[in-house]
Amino acid sequence: MTLSLEQTPTDPLPIEQVLDDLVIQLSQHSQAILVAEPGAGKTTRVPLRLIQETPTQGRWLLLEPRRVATRLAATYMAQHLGENVGQTVGYRVRGESRVSPKTRLEVITQGILTRWLQDDPMLEGVAGIIFDEFHERSLEADLGLALSLDIKHGLREDLQLLVMSATLDVNALLAVMGESTPVIACAGRTFPIETHYRPPTRRQPPVDHQLNVIQEALAQTSGDILVFLPGQAEINRLGQALTAQLPPHIEWHALHGQLPLKTQQAVLHASDQRRIILATDIAESSLTVPGVRVVIDAGKVRSPRFSARTGLTQLDTFSINRASADQRRGRAGRVAPGVAYRLWSAEEPLPAHGDPAIQQDDLTTLAFELARWGIADPSHLSWVTPPPPAALAQGRQLLQKLELLAKDNTLTASGRQASRWPTHPRLAHLIEQAQKHHAQSLACWLVAALEGQFHRTTDLETLLAQRPGSQTQGTLRHWYQQARLWAKRLNVSLEPVDMTPLPRLLAAAFPDRIAQYQGEAGRFKLVNGMQSRLPEHHPLAQSPWLVVVDADGRADQSRIYQAVAIDLDTLETDCLETQHWHTHLYWSTTAERLIGEQVRSLGPLIIQQKPLTEWPEEAARQALLKALQQKGTLPWSDHDQQLLGRLSLLHEQLGAPWPDVSPEALMTSLDDWLGPHLIGITRFSELARLPLGQYLLESLPWSQQRELDTLAPTHITVPSGDRIRLDYRSTPPVLAVKLQAVFGLSDTPKVVQGRIAVMMHLLSPAQRPVQVTQDLANFWRQGYFDVKKDLKGRYPKHPWPDDPLVAIPTLKTQKAAKGR
Repeated sequence: MTLSLEQTPTDPLPIEQVLDDLVIQLSQHSQAILVAEPGAGKTTRVPLRLIQETPTQGRWLLLEPRRVATRLAATYMAQHLGENVGQTVGYRVRGESRVSPKTRLEVITQGILTRWLQDDPMLEGVAGIIFDEFHERSLEADLGLALSLDIKHGLREDLQLLVMSATLDVNALLAVMGESTPVIACAGRTFPIETHYRPPTRRQPPVDHQLNVIQEALAQTSGDILVFLPGQAEINRLGQALTAQLPPHIEWHALHGQLPLKTQQAVLHASDQRRIILATDIAESSLTVPGVRVVIDAGKVRSPRFSARTGLTQLDTFSINRASADQRRGRAGRVAPGVAYRLWSAEEPLPAHGDPAIQQDDLTTLAFELARWGIADPSHLSWVTPPPPAALAQGRQLLQKLELLAKDNTLTASGRQASRWPTHPRLAHLIEQAQKHHAQSLACWLVAALEGQFHRTTDLETLLAQRPGSQTQGTLRHWYQQARLWAKRLNVSLEPVDMTPLPRLLAAAFPDRIAQYQGEAGRFKLVNGMQSRLPEHHPLAQSPWLVVVDADGRADQSRIYQAVAIDLDTLETDCLETQHWHTHLYWSTTAERLIGEQVRSLGPLIIQQKPLTEWPEEAARQALLKALQQKGTLPWSDHDQQLLGRLSLLHEQLGAPWPDVSPEALMTSLDDWLGPHLIGITRFSELARLPLGQYLLESLPWSQQRELDTLAPTHITVPSGDRIRLDYRSTPPVLAVKLQAVFGLSDTPKVVQGRIAVMMHLLSPAQRPVQVTQDLANFWRQGYFDVKKDLKGRYPKHPWPDDPLVAIPTLKTQKAAKGR
């Protein structure tokens, strides 16, 4: 959204040059792509022009990525028309709306559209949808566009769709919207920007470096300074340092998504004083801060990254992409020539674009919305970027654990009930459970707290015990307002609150986050198998059981940010799984044997155990197979290694049906060739006594077993009459034989139907190699005489004929040979 409170309604903007063409293209094609550079005025001028061209009974929806941008855009356009918000132009964000029957343009956040589409797929009364700032590629925007296209193709051919932003992957959009979709381009209105690179010196603290660049900018430039930082913590640290250094006539302000709306809006009004605005990426493209002439960019962004493997989300800080860097730089040249300072070197490479949220977010909500839409296979929708299968499967598994999704990926009765609530499926399930336990008041406070993330920095139980009242101001005021909104939805009062059901409700919402104490202060094991930690002096550090509400997704050992203790009786009452005994067989790496137990457990978390008196054969066999596959190796004998070498050579040279006997392939097929012989085996020492090679050989068809000795013989008979073993542990196989034993042999022996010449290690009488060759004929012609010259004096009792090809082959000395 290219919007500034400094602009007046009469400002001529570049977008006005393409509005006529845009209206014509939409009327002819009912959809279009608008690529408008920063400063063009697309956010405010395009929607107003479109409602002018639309019959009065038709409304337009304008999607914005953030709440503050939604409210500000609606306010600005209403002022442009000389009206109050809620007349011709209104807005909706979750929990708040300013609309009326007269409203013809509704500015909404992207998540609102999804609920509208689910509740009213026909979108009665809606003429068209505008996706603004689509380049940010939020999950809600991608899903909203996919569902809108589905409606347009199946129900509402007349529905008009406009996708617009400053930077778009036009080819990707055309692939889903259709190659005939018109693309309109519009230049922006920016002023020259002087760019400086200021990389930090080695080991210089970031705050010190940022302060130095701010002081440079204050001394050499004019106008407000916008500083981009990765997160709230960095803003607070730099803000504290500025408080101690700034003169009275310069003030600093924070701008991030967790601030109250009034505080955010105050920053977006011009000031008579020079200001330094410390902002997250909220100021990158969604709104314009008036008065800014200077941008200082730390070049970092903090964003949640979801791991499908761990099922957890971790906040990561990483370098921005080139598109974001250019967007940030452009903030300095919106109303006058500006200056940009980049806190990295000019040579540092940046990726061209960032990854869309659908490739890195938790897809539980997406999976839930697809089920509500009646889509089991996401490929039936048109995606700019399809959802990754692993993350989508993870989301569906969680929904099934919450009992909201059936095995066929359709909503259960509980899922349909939970779909009433505009929140994450976890919290929707929590609300449903709260109604069963008469804990709706607690649920209102709890859901509002979890949605607002107040719990990340404050103990959750302590926070709930200190609930704010109607007179509370600041951040907690927002919590109170959201709790009151939930109370209105549930038709309950906010007080009194019984805290007793808290662990039960959280366990219902986070069944995949139950954790068990591991005997060391602060160390816990989650039901998904991951290890997690609390500080060892935390009050919950030795609790037998926890429900982990918030943790990062580190693969090695996640950090628990927030948890509540839950007693075993509650777990056993609510989780039927814990009430049943079952056989548990596992491999002990220390004892190198199978252990058998009867256990009651929650996933891998053992509640109670006792020795197994009778081992079920098949379960033991499967446990051993699993242990061997995890171990990845088998105790092959030397004889077995020769067989593996022979089979490997045949697979390499002849392919199928000769089997792949690589370690990976053998482990994959372990049940086929070794599984039937594992009955009664419980120790690794017992396994080492098994004829593994014989079992592998017997798994081959009888015809292949017979052919094996022909194609890859174990021995070769040399001219002396001796059978010499081939060594197949290397390729080609090695024939180590005394040189005198192959007198008269003109060519190198071959195997595999004559394809592979063996590698001959010709040995001295002392059994040491004197020549390694695959070309015996050439050795007789050239190499033999050098060997003869070198060894004849040392071994005079052995024959060294002038013509080895006609000499009598022997393994004996000359005297022994004559006596024979």
